[in-house]
Amino acid sequence: MRRLLVSAPTLLLVLLAGCAATPQEQSRMATEHAREEAKIAVALKGLQPGKPRDCIEPRDATSTEVHGDTILYRTGRQLIYRTDTGGGCFGLSRDDIIVTVSTTGQLCRGDIVRTIDRSSRMPSGSCSFGDFTPYSKPKN
Repeated sequence: MRRLLVSAPTLLLVLLAGCAATPQEQSRMATEHAREEAKIAVALKGLQPGKPRDCIEPRDATSTEVHGDTILYRTGRQLIYRTDTGGGCFGLSRDDIIVTVSTTGQLCRGDIVRTIDRSSRMPSGSCSFGDFTPYSKPKN
């Protein structure tokens, strides 16, 4: 019986090649990303970014919008918090249920976000919150 010896770098390259996106997939992903960024720009139109915060109070959020890997927490007409997740919450773009676990009662940078499929109730991904950047109406 002959044994096949494969070096670790060669094995890694073979595995990565199997995961590489095709040019068509890359184009589709770029188009989808641009579409989501345009939606974020519309949601934040007329608002100016402030100094990023580590945490926000979830009880202040009146609505939540998801655009790709970005979550917008609206706290009224004058203030929206934007947090970009680290990716991995594949269910965000499908409108899956967002589940967060907080030990402080706040939503904080680094907290884990899990997504659950609405129909099957199966987990669909997990990621973490980034900074929470406030966007508000400019003061005249």
